[in-house]
Amino acid sequence: MLWCPTFALSAIEKSRLPLPAQNVPFAIKTSKEFNFITHWFYEHLVLRLICAQIILSITASNCRLPEYTPMQHPKQDMECYMTITKKPLAIGVALCALTLQSATSFASSHREAPFITEIPKVDGTDFYMFRSYEPTRENYVTLIANYLPLQDAYGGPNYFDLDEDAIYEIHIDNNADGVEDLTFQFQMQDNFQDIQLPIGNEMVSVPLKNIGDAADPGNVQFSQSYTLKMIQGDRRTGSATTLTNATTGMSTFDKPLDNIGEKSFPNGYANYASDFVYDVDLPNCSADGRVFVGQRKEAFAVNLGEIFDLVNTNPLGERNAEGPGDLADKNVTSFALELPKACITGTAATSNGQAIIGGWTTASVRQARIINPEPSLATSDMSGQKGATVEGGAFTQVSRLGMPLVNEVVIGLKDKDKFNASEPKDDGQFLTYVTNPTLPALLEILFSDAGAEAPAIGPNGRTDLVAAFLTGLDGVNQPSNPTPSEMLRLNTELPITPLSEQNDLAALAGDVGGFPNGRRPYDDTVDIALRVVMGALVDGAPNQNVPFTDGVRLDRKELPNEFPYLAMPIAGSPNDEVMVGGMR
Repeated sequence: MLWCPTFALSAIEKSRLPLPAQNVPFAIKTSKEFNFITHWFYEHLVLRLICAQIILSITASNCRLPEYTPMQHPKQDMECYMTITKKPLAIGVALCALTLQSATSFASSHREAPFITEIPKVDGTDFYMFRSYEPTRENYVTLIANYLPLQDAYGGPNYFDLDEDAIYEIHIDNNADGVEDLTFQFQMQDNFQDIQLPIGNEMVSVPLKNIGDAADPGNVQFSQSYTLKMIQGDRRTGSATTLTNATTGMSTFDKPLDNIGEKSFPNGYANYASDFVYDVDLPNCSADGRVFVGQRKEAFAVNLGEIFDLVNTNPLGERNAEGPGDLADKNVTSFALELPKACITGTAATSNGQAIIGGWTTASVRQARIINPEPSLATSDMSGQKGATVEGGAFTQVSRLGMPLVNEVVIGLKDKDKFNASEPKDDGQFLTYVTNPTLPALLEILFSDAGAEAPAIGPNGRTDLVAAFLTGLDGVNQPSNPTPSEMLRLNTELPITPLSEQNDLAALAGDVGGFPNGRRPYDDTVDIALRVVMGALVDGAPNQNVPFTDGVRLDRKELPNEFPYLAMPIAGSPNDEVMVGGMR
């Protein structure tokens, strides 16, 4: 058997990593503690191991690395030997450098891009940003970032936990330069206690998340908590402050369990979940904010299957012709923040001085992953245990969401992953998708018999869409001298519309408290977007006043009038009947 040569040892040497003696085996151990020598060494080594696979596949197809070799006690210890030979490979060096650079630049929101479908826990689905309309909260702005789409309420036994190896972020640009000025960064922590029952003469671990009333922590095997940081300036190099509970001073917040079912929450899920809304201290701010992270009922009204089946619906029919939509029986996981508007606004303002903020969400994961051949969940007495994977490398953005539907129906398929990895300041690379959009042309082709006609493309393209998506609308939410960049923009001074009076067509119907001036849960962004792309903002466009629709609407009665503004999640049990719009 041929031992494979070093995988671009010169590249590793250039990275100045400590290496074992040359030409001798070294071991990456997975013992009871799954200790990869040190976590620091692992994080730097793992990317080189990935490079090795690429290089070896090209330069040494007739050799192989030895496989994992179980030791005498495989459940206690396992070693992976790799022989290191100093034999630099020029092609390997080049490929490794290219691989590392590409991973940084182009890693990869309801399942809108190819890569994100593989990692749904970090798939950002919707972003809401609006002036709080809960009574007495008019001086606050609410931000809601939803992740992990298409949750069936009955999805046990594990349900829908978030990724503790990822970071979830909400960004605010308050000087209109397309770069974040404030970032609110969430990081999850798994909490596991091994609940056992006496079965015969053995104590045996139970297979369920809870063994009784889930409101009692003693009955719960697995839960999650999180920390929340506020970063001023660049999201990675700026000044970070860990936010604390304004009541207890603690820096860790708990996430409620998903709504497993009525038997697991005998006193009602609403009573249980309300205890997970926390007041938080904010640096350099005279008022507290509020935070909630947990499962909610999906509020996005969309005829999802029909839209992506070549708009297989009547776009000129009644707005509620096809019921509540394909997501009406789904849940989602929300990160909700309520912040004093005076503490998040900056220099961005309209020509008459009204403060504007821009916002978007991202999720980032580690660049590399190693599968643990003997995974376990860490408990208080096994703190060294590791889970199914060990992650390493820099955090790399894989999800991005500002304006709804941009990546789904505006960005071309070949660039969807690239868009998810990008930042607003670099959106010039996607400008053609906005100035010369394909969706209106597709709608014209599909519904020409019904009179659908795309607006004409002027010498500068669709400048109306540039305003809607990239700069804000003049007189509504456009700051002076903005850097064109895709994000939600909110004029924090325009009047608040109470929930009972909101129009779900928002600004198109004269209700400037909603989309595209920010976005509220009740706003029908699909109908609004269809009308805008077909020329609603273009004087004289053939279809300027045509009421395009996907045929579904959200029932206003589903939405609460208080933070966190999204309805309680659908219960996983009882589910003996099909749920439609949360009703049985």
